[in-house]
Amino acid sequence: MKCFEHWFGPYPFYEDGYKLIEVSNNGMEHQSAVAYGNGYANGYRGRDGSGTGLGMEWDFIIVHETAHEWWGNNLTTEDLADMWVHEGFGNYSENLYVECLRDKEAGARYVIGTRRGIRNDRPIVPAAYGVNAQGSGDMYPKGGNMLHTIRQVVNDDARWRSILRGLNADFRHRIVTGARVQRYISEKAGLDLSKVFEQYLTTTNVPVLEYEQAGTSLRYRWSNVVAGFDMPVRITVRGASKFLRPTVDWQTTPMEHAGDVVVDPNFYVAARAVGR
Repeated sequence: MKCFEHWFGPYPFYEDGYKLIEVSNNGMEHQSAVAYGNGYANGYRGRDGSGTGLGMEWDFIIVHETAHEWWGNNLTTEDLADMWVHEGFGNYSENLYVECLRDKEAGARYVIGTRRGIRNDRPIVPAAYGVNAQGSGDMYPKGGNMLHTIRQVVNDDARWRSILRGLNADFRHRIVTGARVQRYISEKAGLDLSKVFEQYLTTTNVPVLEYEQAGTSLRYRWSNVVAGFDMPVRITVRGASKFLRPTVDWQTTPMEHAGDVVVDPNFYVAARAVGR
């Protein structure tokens, strides 16, 4: 609770209390009463979905379902098509909990590890609203990694925390749309993140940073992306870190040194060296 209150603001249901209720199923979020059936063991039924070992240091059901007191019970979406708001933030909350237990690097390793569960089988947000349609189960790990990526784009943890807390304060005990959540994050970040949300929520494509080196010059662009995609990304060359702002068109930037280009793994993207 202390961790989540730090990141998301006060627990939304102090008057109702907080309870764990033992059940025969694995678990489920309910307002102020988490249904619990994880066998009083760490991990999720004894497993760590991240493959890092970090998920075996805490009880998955308690952490994930408690996060829903903020994401799902406090702030609730009006259509099942926007379930990513509940489950993407729920998954991302696991990362923040690891960060609270350990440090920022460990939290990042955990959420990056959960990418192994991403299938990219169909979009997270289905095409149809108003018909009780849900998108891909990728709303959990891919949703969490999208949010982790956006945190890197914002590049200001104090502002990012204020956005998470602001969502829970400004939409306290309210029903909202996923589109409103997207606009809120963009507005408070001072960035147009619409193409980032469109890419990760409505397509199954992972952005690819294509690049070509010529001495200390670097050409680069995004491919495998929606029209207008322009998300910034951090790279490292021989230990020197630099933010690029690629678009779908080739750009060139000078580099202090020539060397292998390493894309920051905190961004859920792929990279590919190309030739002329």
